[in-house]
Amino acid sequence: MANCPHRRAVVADKSSMEEKYPMAIRYWLMKCEPAAYTIDDLDRDGRASWEGVRNYQARNFMRDGMQVGDKVLFYASNADPSGVTGLAEVVRAGYPDHTAWTAGHEYFDEGSSADAPRWFMVDIGFVARFAATIPLETLKKTPGLEDMMVIQKGSRLSVQPVTRAEYEIVRTLGSAVP
Repeated sequence: MANCPHRRAVVADKSSMEEKYPMAIRYWLMKCEPAAYTIDDLDRDGRASWEGVRNYQARNFMRDGMQVGDKVLFYASNADPSGVTGLAEVVRAGYPDHTAWTAGHEYFDEGSSADAPRWFMVDIGFVARFAATIPLETLKKTPGLEDMMVIQKGSRLSVQPVTRAEYEIVRTLGSAVP
C-alpha cells in the first residue's frame, strides 16, 4: 500500500453556501500511514488538506460525497497496530487538488490542470485523539462492524464511507480505551 498523501495545515475558510444549506451528516474512514501524517500531527495543526489521493473511487467520495460537518474516523494504516487513532471532521468540502498540476510536485499529474482538474481534496479538522489505537483485529471482532468496509478482505481505499452506527461503535470503543 502506498503512503498516504502529504498533509499540510491550511487556513480556515468557510463557504456561505455551506453555512446556509447544510446537508445530512455523512461518516467516513480516512487512512494514512504514520510516516506521512498522524492524528497527533492533525491535533498539532488543527486542520489539514487531504491532498494527493490518486484513486478514482476515493476521489469521487471526496469530490461528490464529503461535506462540511461530516464525521471522520482517522485510521493509521501499515502501523503497529493498524487501526483507528482518533476523530476528525470535514471542514472544507471537495475542491481541486492543486498539487496535481504543480510540475515537480510528488503528486503531479500531467493530465490534470487548473482548468480541467482530475483530482480533488478536502480539508479535515481535529476532533479527538483516542488514548490508544483501536486495532483492526478489534474492529473485526466487534459486533455491529461485520459489514464495515475496512475489515473486508482486500479493502484498500484510503477514503471510504462508514455508517452512522459503525462510526458510533468505533467512537464508543475509543472513549472506552483506558
